[in-house]
Amino acid sequence: LAGALKNMSIRGLKKKQPRTFKVKIITVDAEMEFNCEMKWKGKDLFDLVCRALGLRETWFFGLQYTIKGMCTWLKMDKKVLDQEIPKEDPVSFHFLAKFYPEKVEEELLQEITQHLFFLQVKKQILDEEIYCSPEATVLLASYAVQAKYGDYDPNFHEPGFLAHDELLPKRVLRQYQLTAEMWEEKITAWYAEHRGIARDEAEMNYLKIAQDLEMYGVNYFPIQNKNHTDLLLGVDAKGIHIYSINNRFSPNKSFEWSAIRNISYSEKELTIKPLDKKAEVFKFFSSQLKVNKLILQLCIGNHDLFMRRRKVDSIEIQQMKAQAREEKARKKMENQRLAREKQLREEAERAKEELERRLFQLEDEARQANEALLRSQEAAELLAEKAQIAEEEAKLLAQNAAEAEQERQRLEITALKTKEEKRLMEQKMREAEMIAVKLVKESDRRAKEAEHLKQDLHEAREAERKAKQKLLDITRLNYPVSSCSGLHHFSGNIWLLILHLLPHSGCVVTFPGNETAQIVLKHSVTKLEKVFVHVCTSKL
Repeated sequence: LAGALKNMSIRGLKKKQPRTFKVKIITVDAEMEFNCEMKWKGKDLFDLVCRALGLRETWFFGLQYTIKGMCTWLKMDKKVLDQEIPKEDPVSFHFLAKFYPEKVEEELLQEITQHLFFLQVKKQILDEEIYCSPEATVLLASYAVQAKYGDYDPNFHEPGFLAHDELLPKRVLRQYQLTAEMWEEKITAWYAEHRGIARDEAEMNYLKIAQDLEMYGVNYFPIQNKNHTDLLLGVDAKGIHIYSINNRFSPNKSFEWSAIRNISYSEKELTIKPLDKKAEVFKFFSSQLKVNKLILQLCIGNHDLFMRRRKVDSIEIQQMKAQAREEKARKKMENQRLAREKQLREEAERAKEELERRLFQLEDEARQANEALLRSQEAAELLAEKAQIAEEEAKLLAQNAAEAEQERQRLEITALKTKEEKRLMEQKMREAEMIAVKLVKESDRRAKEAEHLKQDLHEAREAERKAKQKLLDITRLNYPVSSCSGLHHFSGNIWLLILHLLPHSGCVVTFPGNETAQIVLKHSVTKLEKVFVHVCTSKL
């Protein structure tokens, strides 16, 4: 009996244990695994994830999965296993924001809600699902850095601290030929200005900038109009928008939720009926029925939130807003307290550093003073030795001075003698110079006279030669040899004698320019003849 009861209890326990399957929930920055019961609906699994995250603003989020290349949202009112989910173990779902707020600062109340939106929007910008200008991406990156690292500290955040962070879209990096160091410098310049901003505030500032981007919160679907023109249909928190296929920024036509009366679909056709019955009904076609169902699902959810925002808040929302305000006020006071403590700590650190610096300076001054004292003592001892040496040297110098004085007197006496001798010597030198000058002048004069004499001698010899020649010529003409017997015997020395006596006989011999030479006698021809005859007679 006991064994039977035991078997029954074990079978009872097995029956009570529900059958489960594993699911993996992937958020933007984490992964979680749960055991999901076979009978659970989508809402049961979704609520389990929200409880695990501590999330109360559940209406913005959903569980997304991919089947046959198409992203689909898990339906809340159907069993999980009854939906066309991937056949895998564990089954993967992405916990993402399905609907976006119109004004993030007013609608996002919880910090976890804000953080999840921040991470998702940041990823969409980096993946280029949301277009952002290069200037805005740098500013958004600076807020992301502030949210991650806190206040900028140049001593801690050294160059290169952002090397492993993905902060800018690849499109922006390709567009500008800047190095990673240049981008980091630009981001850090903005980051340094965000000092004192808490993490949740930095994330909110990021979202406030991002919500003004044209592609923020828009889900795009390819469609065709009745003319088979390819278009894009966008669904967001404000309404439905129609875009050209190559332009996702500016819609060609928009339908606000407040202006839409009804949205319906049949097969691949979806119809939008405006609130104004006179307005044209817009019809478009999609490639698959699932696309129309997904569009309708997003339209219903966004429309419900649109209407909900324009109604009085429920008690739950009012409580959440009050708690959010209290939490913000508490965090603000906490941040102020922390900022004050940080400031005091920094001031204390600076004061400590200043005291340490001053202490080090005083120690250095004391060390230098001690070294200076030692040097002074050594210098005093050295000076004493030098003073003794100087005293001995002074005595020696005094003795040398006396000897020098005696030597000076002797030299003075010697100098007087030398001075007189020098004066006499100088006088003799001057006289010798005068004599030398006179001799030079006399030598020059004698040289000139000798030159003149040489010239006169040369002229005289030349004149004598010419006179001899002329006299010989004249003698041959006037006294032939045949008429003076014996005269030709002294045609040599006798003629020289005659020429020598000519100047003393008072005769002058001239040689006119005609061919016949003549002798003009200044006193008398008879005298010359007498002299000639005398010479001839004496010779004979």
